[in-house]
Amino acid sequence: MSEPRKIVIVGAGLGGASAAAAVRERGFGGEILLLGSEPHRPYELPPLSKGVLLGNADEPDWVHEEKFYAEKDIRFGAGVTATRIELGARLVVDDAGGEHHYDRLLLATGSRPRRLPVPGGDLPGLYTLRTLDDALKLRSAFAAAERVLIIGAGWLGSEAAAAARTHHAEVTVVDPVPVPLANVVGETVGAVFRDLHIANGVRYRLGEQVAEITGGPDGVRGVRLGTGEELTADVVLVAVGAAPRVELAHAAGLELSDNGGVAVDAALRTAAPEVYAVGDIAANFHPRFGRRIRVEHWANAKDQGTHVAQNLLGGNEPFLASPYFFTDQYDLGCEYRGLADPAADELVIRGDLAAREFTAFWLREGQVAAAMNVNMWDDGDALGALVDGHTKVTADQLKTADLASLV
Repeated sequence: MSEPRKIVIVGAGLGGASAAAAVRERGFGGEILLLGSEPHRPYELPPLSKGVLLGNADEPDWVHEEKFYAEKDIRFGAGVTATRIELGARLVVDDAGGEHHYDRLLLATGSRPRRLPVPGGDLPGLYTLRTLDDALKLRSAFAAAERVLIIGAGWLGSEAAAAARTHHAEVTVVDPVPVPLANVVGETVGAVFRDLHIANGVRYRLGEQVAEITGGPDGVRGVRLGTGEELTADVVLVAVGAAPRVELAHAAGLELSDNGGVAVDAALRTAAPEVYAVGDIAANFHPRFGRRIRVEHWANAKDQGTHVAQNLLGGNEPFLASPYFFTDQYDLGCEYRGLADPAADELVIRGDLAAREFTAFWLREGQVAAAMNVNMWDDGDALGALVDGHTKVTADQLKTADLASLV
């Protein structure tokens, strides 16, 4: 495969920006075009629901300094949205009528917040959180609100609840799940987060559905539950997950996977010649799991963006990194590595759940499928090695042994 002369990257988030930088770092001397719909230069998303929403920062973590793109001769089109891909002609068309031919194309279009499919789900004044502008608006709303209602008890909803309480608002979280985060970490570990939020004044309405978002042209008034009960609030945040932005890829004829992403192989390559995908939209075949997975977390976008650079330049290296994410809520911080099935895997706890100082392991056929350290920071390397290494271990070893010795 010959080296390309022009690489077009659609999506100027962490994945796209990381890929552009890594291609240059590998000595590519051709043209790089990075198209991004937002007016801002590329930034990382985790600080939005943490430092920015808490009021500890007014800016996110920028992927690169403002001068970086000019210095590296990366043509950055801010506020430019790709509207059509013609695979046969190897052409990207944007919303300003620009036409961009490519030798290699990388799709890194990210995700958008899911809407709640209920009456009132599109009312003006309903908040979501995905962009820097979203975070700044929501922070101002939290600071002025007496009552905040959050629909969704996942990671984003939980971090937003912590931020709203820090701004001294009354907070109610509604979700049909029995325990927050149960689908990711199971009910035992999820209960730790529930109890943490309750201790900080959050009210939960778990096991309940939102039937309607109430209000009118002037804005949102609250929600009506499936029971008919109405809850009023100054601010209503919908945090029910994110949907991958695959419309552009689908319209071009690229294959979508069962999990909603763009189907790519282990090297992050689609079935179309010279077209790749990374980040939230990439449903990549992962050799370690033997199936396609799609991961929406920060590290996945960063790592896949950096990794795909070698393949854009002619390589064929599989992406093997395990999923990773982190969260900070009140005085609790944790890191998660791997990919657990909490309904089927064996949960092993090392440490003290009640004190919120522990490591949780999920064992599958005697191997660590995932590990999460909560307020314990000394064993990160060992946890990563246990997840990645397919090491055979027992529950007793995980509870008592020196973890580094098990690697």
